[in-house]
Amino acid sequence: MRNRVLQQLFGDHHGWLLERLRTRLGCRQDAADMAAETFAQVVALPAPQAIREPRAMLTTIAKRLVFASWRRRDLERAYLQTLAQQPQQYEPAAEERAEALEALIVLDEILDGLSPRARSAFLYSHLEGLTYAEIGQRLGVSTPRVHQYMVKAMRLCYLALEPQ
Repeated sequence: MRNRVLQQLFGDHHGWLLERLRTRLGCRQDAADMAAETFAQVVALPAPQAIREPRAMLTTIAKRLVFASWRRRDLERAYLQTLAQQPQQYEPAAEERAEALEALIVLDEILDGLSPRARSAFLYSHLEGLTYAEIGQRLGVSTPRVHQYMVKAMRLCYLALEPQ
């Protein structure tokens, strides 16, 4: 029954989703990749037969994937811009660049649950080495508020490192 439901879902909605993604992304190959990943996530659902509004479900999953890919591209662009500003003597190997980018993506996912100010406080502290008072001045908040932001951020990092 599960396979029949999945086959019908794919047959009934794949073309629609692919066209919708192609229109949004402007690239048939990216749209095909997103549609495939969307259906892969549907296949991973514990009870696909319980889906009552398939197009709404597919749209929600696809939007999340599109936003995640845009966010990843933005992070990669920012990382490459930062590398371009470094002295030429510092040219990391391709593997090192890939590892750094992957670490940035993981950190971005961890910090996604924070407010923009809390995320900024964490990054100011760890990337620029600013004190809580300096961070507070930049963000226009008190030092105790910066401490609260840091506690939240560190808690998320700790929870992400805990074995599942």
